[in-house]
Amino acid sequence: MTDIQDNAVRLMLAYLCVGAEKTLERKVELLDRFKIVDSEIAAVCGCALQSIRNARQQNKKIAKKTKKTK
Repeated sequence: MTDIQDNAVRLMLAYLCVGAEKTLERKVELLDRFKIVDSEIAAVCGCALQSIRNARQQNKKIAKKTKKTK
């Protein structure tokens, strides 16, 4: 496969992974596991690049809160 085909397959899989998810934070969390860059996550989720960064920060805050309670 060429690089363009590889990229197309990765984005297609990303769309499939987040299709059932409701929140942007959850979508970003899932796509981060696949090492997808911010601009591709924004394209998959249909939102701005800054929204992806904000969602990632929100995920970090939630992770810190759950760590403190354990």
